[in-house]
Order: sequence, then C-alpha cells, then structure tokens
Amino acid sequence: MGIIVQKYGGSSVADVEKIRRVAGRVADARTGGHQIVVVVSAMGDTTDELLALARKVTGDPHRRELDMLLTAGERISMALLGMALHARGVDAISFTGSQSGIITDGAHANARIVEVRPVRILEALAAGKVVIVAGYQGVSREKEVTTLGRGGSDTTAVALAAALEAEVCEICSDVDGVFSADPRIVANARRLSALSHEEMQELALAGAKVLNAQAVEFARDRGITIHARSTFQSGPGTLVKRSATRELRVSGIALDAEVLVVRAGERAKLLEVLARHGAWPRESWDGQAIVPLENVHGVPALLDELRPLAAVDDGLAQVSVVGTGIGASREPLERALRALAVEPRGVLVAPLRLAFLVPREGARDCVRRLHAEFVERS
Repeated sequence: MGIIVQKYGGSSVADVEKIRRVAGRVADARTGGHQIVVVVSAMGDTTDELLALARKVTGDPHRRELDMLLTAGERISMALLGMALHARGVDAISFTGSQSGIITDGAHANARIVEVRPVRILEALAAGKVVIVAGYQGVSREKEVTTLGRGGSDTTAVALAAALEAEVCEICSDVDGVFSADPRIVANARRLSALSHEEMQELALAGAKVLNAQAVEFARDRGITIHARSTFQSGPGTLVKRSATRELRVSGIALDAEVLVVRAGERAKLLEVLARHGAWPRESWDGQAIVPLENVHGVPALLDELRPLAAVDDGLAQVSVVGTGIGASREPLERALRALAVEPRGVLVAPLRLAFLVPREGARDCVRRLHAEFVERS
C-alpha cells in the first residue's frame, strides 16, 4: 500500500471537536487503502500561549529551555488525535519527533533537519497502524530536544514524506491552498491551482505564511509534491511541484511585517549578537541587513544589544511581488513603484522577486495596491 503523509495545522486541531473531525478524515483516507502518517501542530494558539508564559518568567527566554517547553504543545495534539482514532476503532500510535527519528542540527528554536531515521514509523506501518507524529520538533546528535521554527511542522511532514517515499504530502489548514495574497488582507485574492517549488519558496521567504520555506526547499531538493488544501472543505487546493504550469506571471504578493533592518556596524559583532538570539540576516540590500524576527523570542533584549553596535529600524516591513522573471526587465519595477504610492526605503530586484521596504503601518495597503496592479489587472 502507498503511503500518504498528512499534516494538520494548529487551526485544524484547535479543539476536541476539530480533532474528532480530523480523526474521521484520517480514518477515511485509511479506508481508501493507504498507509497514513499524520503530522500535527499544537492546538490552536497553544504555542503562542506557551511563549507568553515563558515571557512572564523572563523577557529573554533561554532557548534550550524554551524548546523543552514548546514541544509540549505538539505532544498534546498527537496524544489526543491518537485517542480519537482509537475511539473510532482505528489502531494508531503517536511518536514525538525524537521517537520518529527526526535528527536536527543543534540550533535551538530554529533547527534544521539533517537526517530522518523512520525506523519506528516503518515498524508501526507494517503492523497496520496509523502513525501520528509531533511536528515542529526533533533531536540533535547531542541528544538535545530542538524545535524547527515557525511553520516547522510543514518541514517535518515533507521530510517524512521523502524518507518514507510517500505518494504525496498533504498540508492541511483552514484555507484551500495558496492564494495570490493573504485573503485576510486582499478580499479578492485568487487561489492558485499550481506553483513551482521555486515560486512557492520565494513566496515563503518573502513572508507568506501558508507554507514553511524550509519545507518547500526540502520538497524541491527531493522532488516531493506538496498538496496544500483545506482540512474540512473539499476544494482542489494547490499543488506545489517540480514543473507547474504557470497561471500568472506574478504568483503572489507577500508581506513580512516581522523584520528588523540593520545598517552599518562591525559585521562580526553583529552576527555574533544575532546568532545568540537565534536571528540571522535573510538577505542584504546595499548595506542593509534584513533580519526576520519570527523565531526570535526576546526581541527587546536583541534590540538592546544591537543598538549600540549599529543603526536599527524596527518600524519597516517588507512587501514583495513574486513571479517568474519578474526581475528580468525594468517595466515591472516601474509599475510596482507607481502602484506603491509611497517612497520605499529600500528596493531589491531578484529574478523571482521585487521587494520593497515600506513603513510598517502602511504595509497592508501596499499589498492591496500591488495585488490590484499585478494580479487583478492581469
């Protein structure tokens, strides 16, 4: 029997009733004659609640201890889903990341998977069980519990799909696939039926939250097709695959509001401070380092250390237009600059992306303007 890996995000397992519905969906997939591996995130806002609890103790939580705390969220989800499946008469077993053989580097709070040894998973599948895996977590070669950063359950699912040679990796959430912009910002955003790995990775790196960038990188390198789809609706979703048919020259507009812009300063000292706080420049624009903050859990402490060393701006956001060949000529850049209606503080032109640094308070309006220019008028 072929293997299907399904990943359910926090909104899909937010309460007991939703966990029961996921159990029904898993049971139906198993009835269809497949072996099923399910990866789960923490319930609803559990991770944010645990982070808030840690910050009540200290403004700059110790990253190792934070990993020990945060991995509890996925363990709750996996155990409850296991119970729900057993209640349906489906034989299931849940494993933590370490029990599943997810081996990572030692970067607490933002680790990368370096190897998957799915011995126990394969044994359980051979015994006819549904396997439930706690997403977002693994274990380093030093036997330390690690987490994979925001959206890391996607990476868990894709890495397992590769290791198990699965037929498909389904990423299930509260939206039916990948859209041309965040539907919460742009009401008439379009669902895309297919995207290439490269386009999806560029969108993810630019701030789109629908799929994790490391997960897409993993899928690209190993030729895994990702099916992003709704948990509780029967829509077609979006296929992310090696050779996707292009629907639009522009795949989407992305916003990353959680960035710092760091200018000047001694590079070695800056990198040392950033690394200590789990931050790292994603890219550099004309001497400006763009530092994403999604996996930094002590931002005030980071700012206190950075400001004596460099000029730091924490009031900007990055807005990007992503599409095949978008940076190959000047015409798209000129259109984007006209559409923005604000003077960007920085501009990046890359083969798959045009990106702009704009004031954070007006960034959502910039997304809507760029979507109107490049998607709605196409």
